[in-house]
Amino acid sequence: MLFEDSFFSIAHPCEGLFKDKGSKFIAYAFPVNNEMEIKSYLAQLRKEHHSARHHCYAYRLGADKLTVRSNDDGEPSNTAGKPILGQIQSKDLSDILIVVVRYFGGTLLGVSGLINAYKQAAADALNNATIIEKIVKELYEIKFEYLQMNDVMKLIKDEHLEIRSQQLELNCCLVFSVRKNEAIRIQELFSKINNLNIKYINSNANL
Repeated sequence: MLFEDSFFSIAHPCEGLFKDKGSKFIAYAFPVNNEMEIKSYLAQLRKEHHSARHHCYAYRLGADKLTVRSNDDGEPSNTAGKPILGQIQSKDLSDILIVVVRYFGGTLLGVSGLINAYKQAAADALNNATIIEKIVKELYEIKFEYLQMNDVMKLIKDEHLEIRSQQLELNCCLVFSVRKNEAIRIQELFSKINNLNIKYINSNANL
C-alpha cells in the first residue's frame, strides 16, 4: 500500500461562535505545521483572552494524522477537547489546531450541554474555513556533468518536476521536488543517467 501523500487542512485562520445560557464559546481554527506553532497560538489566545475561564483545544498533525491531542483545560473530563477533536476528525483534517475560549455566563450547562457547546463552536469555525488539499513532496538534489544536461532537463520536463534551485556550470547541481508516491519511480529514472548522483533531502507538505 502506498503512503498516503495527500491530506486535507484549512487555508487560513478562521473563527466560530456558540452561545448557551449566558456562556460564550469562541472558536479559533489555525493551520499549523508543528507543536511549536501550536504553543505560540495558545499563548497568544491566553494573553488575549486572559479573563476567560477556559481555553480548551485539540489538534492533529501530519499526513499520517498520528500526532493528536485534546485538552479540557479544567472542564469536566472529555466534555471539551474530545468534542473539538471530533469535529477535526469528522472533516478528516490534519495540520490544524482548534481552540475554544469559554466565557462563563453564570449557569452550569451540565456534561451534555458542554459537549454540545464545544462541538458547535468548533463546527462553526470549520464552516467558515476554506478546506484545501496538501500534497506531501520529497526534495532531492542531483549532481551531474554538463554533458548530461539535455538528459536531465528532458526528464524534468517530461515528468513535470519542480526545480527549486539550480547551478548549471561544468559540474551541475540541481534541487527538485516530487510527489512522495512518485519519488521511487523518479529516482530510478535518474539512476539511468550516467555520472549522475541523486540525494534525498527531506519530505514536507509545504514544499
